[in-house]
Amino acid sequence: MSGPLTLITGGAGFIGSNLAHRLLAMGRKVRILDNLSRPGVEQNLAWLREQHGQALQVVTGDVRDEQAVQQAVAGVAQVFHFAAQVAVTTSLADPRTDFAINAQGTLNLLEAIRARPVPPFFLMTSTNKVYGDLADLALQPIGRHYQPLDLAVQARGVSERRPLDFHSPYGCSKGTADQYALDYARSYGLCTVVFRMSCIYGPRQFGTEDQGWVAHFLLRAMNGQPITIYGDGRQVRDILFVEDLVHAFLLAEQNGRALAGRAFNIGGGPRNAISLLDLIDRIQVLEGGPPAVAFDEWRTGDQRYYVSDTRAFEQATGWRPRVSSAAGIARLHAWLGLHRRPPAPESDLQAAAAAH
Repeated sequence: MSGPLTLITGGAGFIGSNLAHRLLAMGRKVRILDNLSRPGVEQNLAWLREQHGQALQVVTGDVRDEQAVQQAVAGVAQVFHFAAQVAVTTSLADPRTDFAINAQGTLNLLEAIRARPVPPFFLMTSTNKVYGDLADLALQPIGRHYQPLDLAVQARGVSERRPLDFHSPYGCSKGTADQYALDYARSYGLCTVVFRMSCIYGPRQFGTEDQGWVAHFLLRAMNGQPITIYGDGRQVRDILFVEDLVHAFLLAEQNGRALAGRAFNIGGGPRNAISLLDLIDRIQVLEGGPPAVAFDEWRTGDQRYYVSDTRAFEQATGWRPRVSSAAGIARLHAWLGLHRRPPAPESDLQAAAAAH
């Protein structure tokens, strides 16, 4: 095991464990910084240790702890920053903690990186929520989908030229972190890149996070539990299989200096856009029968339509999503069939997914 050391914050989570596995399989050295607070991360961490043994370094710590962050950054050549508070609902209930993790935690990392003799490459995952609820985007319901009236948005999705408009404490905290990361390239010359992500799904996702709606819907159906849809179910998202996201991370790292100080919208794009009702239809096919579905009120900041215009990153790196939504959902369904945990008591399952 040789070469530079890579730090992944939140590395025991869904996205982090997939990236860690890819890097370790390539012979890279990986250090994970994770507070292990999220359900399912222990299973991911055990899998990584079983697969890669001592090649994986694990630091149990929190990005809010400046000393822990400084120690974790020591000696690394790349930092992939995924540690975050991820739920809009949680941010509304406890905005101070949301800010401390997402905004202050990111600033702790940027300052630790800036203090290194040779500052490492830095990539953070932001969110499409930095664009707000897109209420000004005129839509029409077409069957089981919302569709933009703007033909350019309909064909290409939402680009980085869209004005920022933070909604919800979660949108504010992630947007703050997003802007700090970009400014540290401008003000201090750091090599920072931001991915404003749409919906990511795939193996090692247990669907307990607010944004894990594809896995969440599948798990509820597979466990014989009802699915709650907030809104009418016509809301549309572009979904991206995690293997395609990991490929994008590696391309961003390879082109880090050329991409420094830029934010990119990353998702499956128009070809992989589905509505919540579309996913219900696919679950019916995969499960051999319709899942039980209930509807509730719209939630704060929910976008009726968001599809990523990924052309900027495609043009800069040659990246393209390779896994179609149909193939990816089938692969996740098969993986969950082998690895899902027994259903939790109903009292622990109040937060159904709402495409956040």
